[in-house]
Amino acid sequence: MLITEMLARNARLYGDEVALVEREPAANKRSEITWLEFYHLSNQIANGLIARGVQKGDRVVLLMMNALEWLPIYFGILRSGAIAVPLNFRFDADDIRRCIELSEAKIVIFGEEFIERITHAKSFLTSPVKAFIFAGEPVKKPEYAMGYSELLAGARNEEPDVPIDLMDGAGIYFTSGTTGRPKGVFLQHRQLEFSCYVENRHHSQTRRDNFLCIPPLYHTGAKMHWFGNLLVGAKSVLLKGVNPRAILEAVSEEQATIVWLLVPWAHDILVAIENGDIDLNDYQLDQWRLMHIGAQPVPPSLILKWKKFFPHHDYDTNYGLTEATGPGCVHLGIENYHKAGAIGVPGFDWEFRIIDENGNPLTDGRPGELLIRGPGVMKEYYRNPEATASALRNGWLHTEDIARMDADGFVWLIDRKKDIIISGGENVFPNEIENFLMTFDKIRDVGVIGLPDERLGEIVAAVIAPKPGRELLEAEILEFCNALPRYKRPRKIIIGDVPRNPTGKIEKPALRKNMRKFPATAPSLCNPETIAAPFNGRQGKFHEHGSV
Repeated sequence: MLITEMLARNARLYGDEVALVEREPAANKRSEITWLEFYHLSNQIANGLIARGVQKGDRVVLLMMNALEWLPIYFGILRSGAIAVPLNFRFDADDIRRCIELSEAKIVIFGEEFIERITHAKSFLTSPVKAFIFAGEPVKKPEYAMGYSELLAGARNEEPDVPIDLMDGAGIYFTSGTTGRPKGVFLQHRQLEFSCYVENRHHSQTRRDNFLCIPPLYHTGAKMHWFGNLLVGAKSVLLKGVNPRAILEAVSEEQATIVWLLVPWAHDILVAIENGDIDLNDYQLDQWRLMHIGAQPVPPSLILKWKKFFPHHDYDTNYGLTEATGPGCVHLGIENYHKAGAIGVPGFDWEFRIIDENGNPLTDGRPGELLIRGPGVMKEYYRNPEATASALRNGWLHTEDIARMDADGFVWLIDRKKDIIISGGENVFPNEIENFLMTFDKIRDVGVIGLPDERLGEIVAAVIAPKPGRELLEAEILEFCNALPRYKRPRKIIIGDVPRNPTGKIEKPALRKNMRKFPATAPSLCNPETIAAPFNGRQGKFHEHGSV
């Protein structure tokens, strides 16, 4: 069943029930729409796009912050027969221009936060765009754009007469660019449909569940987790704001049952509880059944601490890629809490392999490249046959992630192949060092990279963010690291914010770029005010909580 058909079914069966809620605590704003309103609005958008020349297979760029209108616009694009191209709201004007040109977009829909970037990108476009549609306050609309209300004016709220097949194109999702230039991942309707069943199979959503969605909707992860609720017609809440109080208030007041957190947000909640900034007795949290965390390797120490404060929570994590339609190809499972730290076993209807550099399977615990296969694998990298041929071989997606399988058949993610540090001929996996350092009680966040060294080839360098109000000495960290083998110990330590993208992944290129600005020898007293300044530039800015 197409996801657009799921929406139509929900409108038919549960039309008067709330489908989506938007909460914006900073503005004291709350709004909601029912399933029938969601369905009608999507149809209006679809018919409005068709009236402006959009045909089946055309590409429509969507560049908006999370908002109540985001999903109806997305579904409207799909229902018109067009291919949705959601863009990362952290992309600069040049990235936006490149994505518009690569996708050969006919329409660009954008929010008011992106006026400057869209205007700049527009002036350098080499491919024509038929219309720019502004989804913001009418008084802020640029002269070159038409308003969102104009798109809807006179548009029917019935489904357009455009046949859509499961094998038709549905989306071009650009990778986050944490390891290089973003690539366009081309997905079909069949992959979107499959992700609905995967997510629901893993977490058993029913119509009584309420999913609190905080990460950005442009990313496959957040949206595909929401798909588990879409499948059964369950309510969901979009939260703008990621501070601990806003999250817990939303869970309490909206009676959320499933919350998908990123590692920095979960860590901030625990710090707020430990510091007394948050009193759990102030919130109604009994209905919260599942703390779901992902988008990056999860430190086992974080989960052990979480369970001390929330012992009744089920815990789960998924491993996924944009190339595999988001999360779920490897899945821990709520019944496997004893394996906290692993990413799990094959997800519903998925397979995996771990291979060495010669393509031989590894099943004895040795690390190798993780390969996955299943119905959620992308069709291709859009207009990039070389990258497609490298990633898709004999039906398997080569992830470029390094993993190992334990004796029980569980996969443990070690690191990205490109991020491995080779120091004195020894392989060092940054994720292992990051997990180790996260067990130090004064540390809130950490990112580890390799830096060139004339003698050893590379040395281990760590950017460390202390918990609020804590002072860290270099000597303390070095003493703590004595528990590591000598070749794994950080040789360079800097105190500063760790750059993370909106889905929580460490931006290693930004980390390397900013690390080069520091002197070769770290100061003995790690003082953020005196040495963190180079991390605050516009390019590769270090965000305090991995959020925007």
